[in-house]
Amino acid sequence: MNVTIVCVGKLKERYWREAAAEYAKRLSRYGKLEIVELPDMPEPDKPTPAEEQKIRAAEGAAILKKIRPEDFVIALMIEGREMDSVQLSRFLQGNYDTGKHVVFVIGGSLGLDPAVVGRANGQLSFSPLTFPHQMARIMLLEQIYRSCKIAAGERYHK
Repeated sequence: MNVTIVCVGKLKERYWREAAAEYAKRLSRYGKLEIVELPDMPEPDKPTPAEEQKIRAAEGAAILKKIRPEDFVIALMIEGREMDSVQLSRFLQGNYDTGKHVVFVIGGSLGLDPAVVGRANGQLSFSPLTFPHQMARIMLLEQIYRSCKIAAGERYHK
């Protein structure tokens, strides 16, 4: 496993940081995990559509700076493809087996800039529901961990 998670915003509450640290520890036996936190741009209380686009563009530019041309990029988006855990495990394992470096991208509160979506090799959705970005990161870490356990043929409760 060679995975990077590029995300906008920090895990502010201790319980989110502790959950992320626990999954990072569990994942360390399966390979390399890197989490890159980018600052979220200040947002006015009632931003205009133009201000929202400017924020998305700035966050998108920062995200794209962290992605190399050879990376296999998966954007987390409500509109993305839904998979069950076994499908995700097979998908990720297929990329790991070819030596690809997988980069997951979690955007800011306004979503991802079209330039980031255009760079992505795929889009993944956990649900049509909207989740806080901090929760999405923990859910992603859990699913990566579950995928590793499935691929290794290890028992993981359902």
